[in-house]
Amino acid sequence: MSHIFPVTVNYEDTDMGGIVYHANYLKFIERARSAWVRGLGVDQNALRDRGTVFAVRRIVADFIAPARLDDALEVTTEVQTCTGVRIVLDQTVRHGETVLFRAEVEMVAIDHTTGAVQRLPRALRAAI
Repeated sequence: MSHIFPVTVNYEDTDMGGIVYHANYLKFIERARSAWVRGLGVDQNALRDRGTVFAVRRIVADFIAPARLDDALEVTTEVQTCTGVRIVLDQTVRHGETVLFRAEVEMVAIDHTTGAVQRLPRALRAAI
């Protein structure tokens, strides 16, 4: 199941050359992941209150083509794998049919206090 999240490139997202600054693609995919989790019905505030938060363990990113000011982008999030303790997502940023950025993102659930890895929340595993 794919989740699509729209992003419009704002002036603050661009560098002196008028293209999206490379680190901002990570912000775009973070926003898309948060929207994806909300769309699954998982309340991250309630999880945190119970001591569990999500952490990105690893990102492999490919910067393919630039986005520019006012471009209407789409971030697609798809589950690659989900085990008891980790989830790997494929995230792609497109402008129309053109792929601009791809990332493989590995996430884990951790104890909010100790940072120890925990099993992924049952609600998330069930929703996937």
